[in-house]
Amino acid sequence: MGERVRFPSDGDSCDGYLALPKSGNGPGVIVIQEWWGLVGHITDVADRFAEAGYVALAPDLYHGAIAKEPDHAMKLLMGLAMDKAALDIAGAATYLKARPEVSGKGIGAIGFCMGGSLALWSATLSDDIISTIAFYPGMPWPRMAPKWANYAGKRAAIHCAESDGTSTAPGIQEALVGIREGDGTVEAFDYPGTKHAFFNNDRTEVFDAAASDIAWRRVISQFEETLS
Repeated sequence: MGERVRFPSDGDSCDGYLALPKSGNGPGVIVIQEWWGLVGHITDVADRFAEAGYVALAPDLYHGAIAKEPDHAMKLLMGLAMDKAALDIAGAATYLKARPEVSGKGIGAIGFCMGGSLALWSATLSDDIISTIAFYPGMPWPRMAPKWANYAGKRAAIHCAESDGTSTAPGIQEALVGIREGDGTVEAFDYPGTKHAFFNNDRTEVFDAAASDIAWRRVISQFEETLS
């Protein structure tokens, strides 16, 4: 359904996977990778958004690198230059907003694991990103230093796995407090009995179909209310 594209990133460029809806147009959504890279699960999520009527772009924040083992994924995550990732995400928002197929009030961002944190961060980086969703985010907040005040008038949601400590985990609480103090709106959803990465249907050892179905309905509901 989708295609590889290249978009500007503050004087440089970034590749990504772009999926368009059959209708030809719709609100824009940035889909941000897990620590594995731009793998099939992430492009599948972009395709699902296209099927739901959205223009979805998944930027390749590792610029071609893909991990198959956790040790390699950790090295890629630790080596990720946050300043470059910020430029790539902001560039993705600018690129989507300028595409003729993109309509609506603003751009959404959704991410998983590492990408969940980046998705929450993204609304503090770009005025165009007005609605964010994080699934079981890891929280390297010291490396990001998010300016939560930039959430004023924006909306976020955090979908939490029980194995990560649910929404009571310190990093989640820091984000919830920061966004609310920044005059943003945020909600946290807990999924009892779930493991980290429960939305990833490529990982059968942790995938939870029932929780994923509930979460997906909530995702579409939020983006319909905030972007359309």
